[in-house]
Amino acid sequence: MEDNKKEAPRSTPAASLPGTPRWVGGVEPAKELLTATGTQILEIECRQQPERLCELLEAYAADSSIQAELKKFRNLATKRGPVLFIGMGASYCSSISGSVLLQSHGRPSFSVDAGEWLNYAASVWDDAALSILLTTSGESAELVELFKRGEDQALGLICNNPASTCWHLAKNKLPILAGPEYGNATKTYTNATAAAIIVASEIAGLPWKQDAEHAAEVFSSHLDPIFAMRSDLEIFCRGAANIEVVGRGAGYGGAFMSALCIREMSGTRAAAHTGAGFKHGPNLDVDATHVAIIFALGHTAELGVKLAQECNRRGGKVVLVSSEEHIATDKLFPVRIAAVTEPWEGITSLLVPQALTLAMVERTGCRLPPRFQYGVMEQ
Repeated sequence: MEDNKKEAPRSTPAASLPGTPRWVGGVEPAKELLTATGTQILEIECRQQPERLCELLEAYAADSSIQAELKKFRNLATKRGPVLFIGMGASYCSSISGSVLLQSHGRPSFSVDAGEWLNYAASVWDDAALSILLTTSGESAELVELFKRGEDQALGLICNNPASTCWHLAKNKLPILAGPEYGNATKTYTNATAAAIIVASEIAGLPWKQDAEHAAEVFSSHLDPIFAMRSDLEIFCRGAANIEVVGRGAGYGGAFMSALCIREMSGTRAAAHTGAGFKHGPNLDVDATHVAIIFALGHTAELGVKLAQECNRRGGKVVLVSSEEHIATDKLFPVRIAAVTEPWEGITSLLVPQALTLAMVERTGCRLPPRFQYGVMEQ
């Protein structure tokens, strides 16, 4: 952790960045954001998540143009074949809740990395019923190229930037409605995950509004209490050689996003694993230098609890995120989050790692400058 302290400069105000600004989404940031540090922006945008999520749910339930787009996605998915969710980084993480929901209800569906799909999957793309591309910026080179190469494919887009290249290339598109985002993926991940779940629900013919509203309420009501314990979380995790984040199903999407957030913002080594992947791999080297954040959520929650117990037996520390009560020890930091209907834990699981990340950068400084402008998006 000491290395982080030496290498963590304060964030650079946008005014000092060279070149002509290309504001995110074409919107110039508010004055207070232009002078804010990366740490301050992270907290601001984390706390914006509940409001932005509620706005998305209201729009997807009531906006006639969005409902018309959802119908187009449903119709496209009637073709025989799997439904693909294609993205990179945080957008890939967001897609996992959607593909898991369809799998759970009998429809073949997969989340795939855009770069890998672009470079290796051309020969099998025709087998997909529908490919849903997710991109926050709408300018990532791989996603733009997939739209150009996939003119004969059934394509849909979930995007946060209606002024972007992908948005203009797409015939079928849904907005993320998170507003411009200048730090790590927080509200864009949350809203994109919700959009993916809603699209998957529509394709599967499942009601989603009641489950979505409950998940949004749980997310909103737990944010402040969990963020209030962030210093204790950071002290518990301090000194770890690395941090493993473990989840199953939609929780794996949250784990993947959590590891990205920790690494990008603090520089601390963090990695995401499925529960089975961790048990049959990194679990073998768990010792006193090790911290695991384990999401024991959904119908596989008990497997997460068992994995936490095994890590503790090996001497490792565990932050256990669960909808059940667990007794804290010197090696176990339990955090209770109310249960939500699967796969909405892909959103609620993120609160604990976000709080931990904020505490880490408050202590050591933020390594990621505010994302006030995009550079050239290259492969």
